[in-house]
Amino acid sequence: MSDQRRGFTLGFLAYLMWGAFPLYWPLLEPSGAVEILAHRMVWSLVVMGVLVLLLRRTAALRAILRERSTALLLGVAAATITVNWGTYIYGVNSDRVVETSLGYFINPLVTVLMGVLILGERLRPVQWTALGIGLAAVVVLTVDYGRPPVIALVLAFSFGTYGLAKKSAGVGAIESLTFETAVIAPFAVGYLVWLGSTGHGHLTGHGAGHVALLVASGVVTAVPLLCFGGAATRVSMTTLGLLQYLAPVLQFALGITVLGERMPLGRWIGFGLVWLALVILTIEALRHHRRQLALAAEACAV
Repeated sequence: MSDQRRGFTLGFLAYLMWGAFPLYWPLLEPSGAVEILAHRMVWSLVVMGVLVLLLRRTAALRAILRERSTALLLGVAAATITVNWGTYIYGVNSDRVVETSLGYFINPLVTVLMGVLILGERLRPVQWTALGIGLAAVVVLTVDYGRPPVIALVLAFSFGTYGLAKKSAGVGAIESLTFETAVIAPFAVGYLVWLGSTGHGHLTGHGAGHVALLVASGVVTAVPLLCFGGAATRVSMTTLGLLQYLAPVLQFALGITVLGERMPLGRWIGFGLVWLALVILTIEALRHHRRQLALAAEACAV
């Protein structure tokens, strides 16, 4: 298998696993969303700590502590990924899987919007068109739901902020996630201890299988991340950008089939507008990328 094909396979597996998450989190009930989130943080730290040691990334982890600006950026990343994970678990376990998929469908549009508002980037006309269609989609879905799609918006903006902080920090995926979970883990441990002391915890009393599933949340977090890291070094960002749609597509499909969530006509129209905006944004990005490559080739030829 060629290196590029191996990278594509790893990327496909990463997004396939992320897309299957709606099947995993309900297995952790009767634990609530916050308790599941706390366990995910604690066990992810354990798994990532082991990976840091096995892959000899301790020097890179110490370098984060020496760079105050990097540590602050990853602190922001830790806060936003906590909000993102918690909101996602809550959405899945409250039978709103379709709405969670919407969050990751509109995430590319939110990322473009944040580039304008925060980084001062200038958009091309077609990008503005895609954003306008995306805004119209949110209006249609607000009317259909009878409320703004809050879960989707929180997921999109929290993940967009997370990505911006991670990009600005410029740290490897494994050591950065280790640092992020280390920031949140003390709060998570405190919460779990409090739950246990008040008799509201669910780590014990529901069988060894329940304990194993809670502990496995750390592995479930780490494995797709490792696959993604392997893909990112082997395939182009364009390929990764197209693969990212696999996860919300799977989540959406699971929501309307396996989990039996309703999709009224207004919701189909809203999602259709989101998909139209994504098609426009993706095609424009691919064409712009080709134009840039052609200009670079002409410059080299001169």
